[in-house]
Amino acid sequence: MTSRRTLKAASAIREVVSMAILTRLRDPRVKDVTVTKVEVAGDMRSAKVHVSIMGDEKKQLQCLNGLRRSAGFLQACIKDRIDTRYIPKLEFEIDKGVKQSLEVSRILKEVLPQEEDAEDPSPENVAEDLDSEEDDEPVDEGDRS
Repeated sequence: MTSRRTLKAASAIREVVSMAILTRLRDPRVKDVTVTKVEVAGDMRSAKVHVSIMGDEKKQLQCLNGLRRSAGFLQACIKDRIDTRYIPKLEFEIDKGVKQSLEVSRILKEVLPQEEDAEDPSPENVAEDLDSEEDDEPVDEGDRS
C-alpha cells in the first residue's frame, strides 16, 4: 500500500523531471518524451520513471539510453527543487500503456460493425424515419364529398 507521502513525492518528482527534460536537458537523443508516472519506493531511495516516447523502436531505445545517461543530472534537478532527506535514484522504463491503448482502439474499430449510422437513434435519423412512414400511408381519396 502506498502512503500519502510517497504519492505526494512521486507527483513532485514527476513534475520536476518532466520540466527538466523539456527545458533543461540538452541531449539530442531525448526528444518527444512524456513522463506518464513515477513510482517511488517506500524508503524514498529509488524511483521508477515511466515515460512514453514517440517514434519507432530504435528511436525509443536511443531516447531511453539518453535518459539513463542523464539520470544524474535529473537527480540534481530534483535535489535543487525538492527538500527531502534522500534523493531517489532514477530508473527509466518505457510505459507500454499508451501503445496498448492504441492497439485496443484499433482492434475495437475492426471488430465493431461499421453500420452504426443505420442503427443510430439520433434525432435526425428518427425524423427521417417518421417522414418516410407518413409518405408510405395510402391516402383514401374516394370518400371526399
